[in-house]
Order: sequence, then C-alpha cells, then structure tokens
Amino acid sequence: MSRIGILSYAHVHASAYASCLRRLSNVDFIGIADEDRDRGQQAADANSVPFFSSYDSLLAEKPDGVIITSENIKHLPLTRLAAEAGAHVLCEKPIATTMADGREMARLCREHNVKLMIAFPCRYSPAVQAAKRALDNKQLGRIFAVKATNRGQMPGGWFTNRELAGGGAVIDHTVHIMDLVGWFWRSPVKRVYAEVGQDLLWKEGVDDSGLISFRLNNGMFGTLDASWSRPKTYPTWGDVTMEIVGELGWLQLNMTGQEITLYSDARQGISLVPWGSDINLGLVRDFVDVIGSDRPSPITGEDGLYALEVALAAYQAAGAGAVVELPLE
Repeated sequence: MSRIGILSYAHVHASAYASCLRRLSNVDFIGIADEDRDRGQQAADANSVPFFSSYDSLLAEKPDGVIITSENIKHLPLTRLAAEAGAHVLCEKPIATTMADGREMARLCREHNVKLMIAFPCRYSPAVQAAKRALDNKQLGRIFAVKATNRGQMPGGWFTNRELAGGGAVIDHTVHIMDLVGWFWRSPVKRVYAEVGQDLLWKEGVDDSGLISFRLNNGMFGTLDASWSRPKTYPTWGDVTMEIVGELGWLQLNMTGQEITLYSDARQGISLVPWGSDINLGLVRDFVDVIGSDRPSPITGEDGLYALEVALAAYQAAGAGAVVELPLE
C-alpha cells in the first residue's frame, strides 16, 4: 500500500488525479495540502480526505509519494520540499517554466534518491501506444514528417498569468505533443521556428495560439498547432492528433476519437463524451507501481526538459522572427 498525497489543487487536472487515487486499491490517499485554504478544504471534503494547511504538515506524515498540481512556477519549490522529505514525485506538466528550474528539480530528486515522473498521460492512450508499436516495428519505414495538433479551450485562471504559467497556450499545449515526439523517435530537436499570437482569440494578455515547425537530428520534419482555439461552447475540450508520413505508408492518430455525441436537455447543449480507457488512471497507476518497485521513472525529468525546451524555443523564435537552434544554451 502506497501512501500518497497531493500538493496544491491549483491545476485543472488535480481533480482527475484525486479521483484516480481514490479508485486504486493499493493507495492510501492521505490528504491534500494547499496554501489556498478554501480551495484545499473544498477539495479535501469532496474527496473525503484530510486537509493540510501547509505542505510541510502533509510531508510530515511521511508519504511515499506526492502529486504536484500547483501553478507551473511552483513546481521547483514543491519538488524541493518533497525530495527533501524523501517522497517520490509525480509533477504536472510542463516540468517548469525555465530549463534551469527543470534541471534543478531533476538534480534534487537524484540527490535525495527519489523518483521524478512528469505527468504526460497521453502516453497511456491505447491509440498512442498502438502508434508507437507500429513505429517501433518499422511498419512505415523511414519517417519523413509529422503534422500534429493540440487545440483546446482556454482554461482561464492562472493559466493566463505569464508569471505563474510561464506563458500561455504554447507552453501549455506544446509539451504534450513534443513528449510524444521524443518518446516515439528518441531524437533531439535540432531547430525550431514558430509564429505565436497574443490576444488573437481571448484578449487575456497572453499567447492563445501558436504554429510551430521543428526538425529533429534524424532529419524528420514536424509541425504543431498548439492553440487555445476551441470556443467555450465547443462540445469537448480539444484534441490531440498526429499525421505521420513514412516511406511505406501514412498513419493517422486521433487520441481523443473515442467519443459519443450526447444531446442533453439537462445540460441544454451538445457534448462529446469520452469512452474507453482513462489515460489519467494509467498515469497514476504507473506512478504507484514505480513507487513500489525498483523500476525507474517511465517519464523522467529529462523527458520533461525535452518537451519544455521546444516550447521555450518557440517563444524565442517568434520573438526574433528567426529559426532557433537547439540546445538553447
């Protein structure tokens, strides 16, 4: 039985992870800590677990692991607290708002002999795993290009605060796709170019749309639409898609394609309701398994840095109007 707590309930994914902890029979969900007392107490009450008004007080209960779902800027300080307390860490994406912070998170976890796992649940989609098997088996032969999208609704709140989030749509939505690119092909990104739009759609004072082009060291070329381009009335939150072109064929991946259309008088609208596997449950279950075994983290701090670097390079490229070579240093 692994004892796990949540540090901060600020992120929109926190409730999904809390639900997963409640569903796993080998987890003792010890509580939720949040510096926002009202938010934390409401979350604790909703999940029938104790509320801790400080992170130190939850860590004093000696959890085996914690899930960090704070604002992005707070990932480093919360990871430091957890690592020093000997708790393994599952941290929401992006790993951090700067490469320096992300590297320090990885260093702290190594120093304190705890595992750091980054929350990229897309890896646990059956469609994504089927695509990876096809690629690993060379069914498409040599890969020439990938066209990807991660287009969703604008989440609001601190996500539109550049200081807390590190940016807007580009940092929010680039990292999911680039994690899959890194996982699929294990090739460094060589160069990045991007066009980034601020206040084109939502007038929130932060980027809400971005088109990114990138090239890998293996010669493969890719494009990504990383935007908050879905209206509030859209029947689902967004999409994660890839079109992969190879010498032997073409593969189309639609991670969110398992949906039924619901016409609801109660909701007074139409929604696309997902069915099938729960990718968040796959992520949290794997984290719990990693805690209780000698397995290394399946999604490392280095994986988090790979994805973050492309988002940061996209901002630099858009600002300069020029191609940016990686690594950024």
